Amino acid sequence: MKRLFAAIKIYPDENLLKYYYRLRKSLKNDSIKWVEPENMHLTLKFFGETPDDKISGISRVFKPIASSQESFKMQITDVGIFGSRYNPRVIWFGIEEYAHLKNLGNLLLEKLDEAGFPNDRQNFVPHFTVGRIKELVDKDHFQQNIDRYKKTFFQEVEVNEIILFESILKPEGPKYFQLEKYKLKKNRT
Repeated sequence: MKRLFAAIKIYPDENLLKYYYRLRKSLKNDSIKWVEPENMHLTLKFFGETPDDKISGISRVFKPIASSQESFKMQITDVGIFGSRYNPRVIWFGIEEYAHLKNLGNLLLEKLDEAGFPNDRQNFVPHFTVGRIKELVDKDHFQQNIDRYKKTFFQEVEVNEIILFESILKPEGPKYFQLEKYKLKKNRT
């Protein structure tokens, strides 16, 4: 049994890290579990605890889809929260509305559902988590800092593969291990 998820790995550049660390510093008095830069990723599908004999079924879905989809670029251009302004739970960086990414995400979820890996969300919302909020000292101060970075350009990311990760939960934070990579078709433009 392995705890699995499929994702696009984010390799943060200098610009994204600059804003990420500014945000962390501005919220240093709050209790937030920050995602370390080496763990940044955009989840396409969280499988959870998965029996070893089901992993080959995931590969049977991912290989043909990845090989039929062209690589593309996406823009990381937003910051937001999940939860309400009064009870925020997660801080995320968002992806500029991009049809190719949404189509890829929805196609994967549809084909995985058909293969017996049910979809747990209604819609694919492209984002990646940068912090999990435990407690806020001043909600107005928090919201002002989140609002400061809305519609900020963080980074352009070249997407040329999907990765199947195993997540092992440890007291100091999760450790991610790549199990398989699925290369996208080279973009001809």
